[in-house]
Amino acid sequence: MKEFWNKLGANPVYKRLLKEPMTYVGGAVLLSILQIAHLAVLNSGWGVTTTFSIWGAKLAELIGIHASDWAYFASDNMHKEVTTSFFADVGSLRNVGVIVGALVATLFASQFKIKKIKSMRQVVAAILGGLLMGYGARIATGCNIGALFTGISSLSVSGWVFALFLLVGAFIGSKLLAKYFM
Repeated sequence: MKEFWNKLGANPVYKRLLKEPMTYVGGAVLLSILQIAHLAVLNSGWGVTTTFSIWGAKLAELIGIHASDWAYFASDNMHKEVTTSFFADVGSLRNVGVIVGALVATLFASQFKIKKIKSMRQVVAAILGGLLMGYGARIATGCNIGALFTGISSLSVSGWVFALFLLVGAFIGSKLLAKYFM
């Protein structure tokens, strides 16, 4: 069995497709093809964060909090999303696919590793950054996929505005990260 894995690891096709990083142009073309396929098959833009809010509502419902009564979920479409089975929800399946796909790609590239937490400041920065990104994605009605990628690919001005503020936020965030958490 070990011989099989050694041969596979030496195979140039395996190395090219699964081990070596994709070029930026190759990644952009692949993402564009996936975006077009998503739009053609599902008749909707590619989004991620709305599904996460639905997951939160489903978890709240499990512990007895009636999130489906909240104003955000009051519309017929959102109420339907909260009450739909996890496995019947296209957004949930897509998000799980992205997470599993990222893990599989990392494993194929032999890049998976569990890193030691350096300090409590690193934990605080990760939690604070995640909360701020999640909050920002909700008030912007989308993340870098839904608001930026889908917005720009559908020729929406909002996608370009999002891109501008994304760059400003990334610049400020990287400066804060370097100053306080590195």
